[in-house]
Amino acid sequence: MNDTARTWAEPLATGVALADTRLRLLWVNPALAELLDIGPRTAVGQSLAVLLHRPEWMALAERALQEPSPHQLRGIDVPSLRGSTSRVDVSMQRLASGELLLEVHALAPPAVSDTPLSATLRGFAHEVKNPLAGLRGAAQLLQRRVDDEQLRNLAGLVIAEADRLAALANRLLRHDGAARLGPVNIHEQLERLGELLQAEPVPPMLRHDYDPSLPDIYGDADRLLQLLLNLARNAIEAGARTLTFRTRAEAAVRLGERVMRMALRVDVIDDGPGVPEQLRDTLFEPLVSGRADGSGLGLALAREIAREHGGELRHLGRPGETTFSLYLPMGRTHDD
Repeated sequence: MNDTARTWAEPLATGVALADTRLRLLWVNPALAELLDIGPRTAVGQSLAVLLHRPEWMALAERALQEPSPHQLRGIDVPSLRGSTSRVDVSMQRLASGELLLEVHALAPPAVSDTPLSATLRGFAHEVKNPLAGLRGAAQLLQRRVDDEQLRNLAGLVIAEADRLAALANRLLRHDGAARLGPVNIHEQLERLGELLQAEPVPPMLRHDYDPSLPDIYGDADRLLQLLLNLARNAIEAGARTLTFRTRAEAAVRLGERVMRMALRVDVIDDGPGVPEQLRDTLFEPLVSGRADGSGLGLALAREIAREHGGELRHLGRPGETTFSLYLPMGRTHDD
């Protein structure tokens, strides 16, 4: 980072820092110095741990030094020397010189009336907005220019999904992200999921094992569809060729601190290679992925959506048969 770039970064409201290959601070701009309550000159030579104080965050910074692609931390809490805490997003990028450039974006606190929203979901919303706009525009052009009705229908499917996700992202970023509950027929959502999966470059074989007697549940249909889509695409990207969707009612299910008299269980079963043993304990944590090109957000997002519905997401599997089970409440709780 040359002197011109540093001069440009000095007045920014976004925190900017530069670290060396030993993860020692070489320079911070005034915005970041103020957030950390530390003088810009005092910061020089200190460990990056003054910002990334947890070992796993420092480990990600070490990875960022070794890889050309950006690495991000979403919604982490950073303490200052005066004892206050700020919630921030951190982006890390290795420069051609080998140094590590960091951008620190402070997040506005949610309004008191807002339902708490996970940093993972906010990060997802922030990341998808621009790609969705481009995707929708391209699909509109295709829909107008192609004569084949099947291709026009596929373009329409892309437009509808882009609109659904854009609306979801806007709600999250406006901090009115509480789930919008209404009656949801889970089988209709699974059928919709099947339509989306058939538009994949290599569509999987789908099998259905439904309990048709299941009633509607109360939930946010868009978010539940996103949860199921994340599970299905994770399986496909891991090498699954067949997916089975199974629904059941299950009695006396513990969901968090509660025991539900009745719960809806949705199983997404795939014939892929299964979850690597070393990832099973951290499977649902953000930034954990078994693929080199994976973001590590799909399962974390799925779990967050399950929990905001009062449910749980669980994994049980072996090579050739991996099952992710979504549990959603159907009735009242009772004590043990």
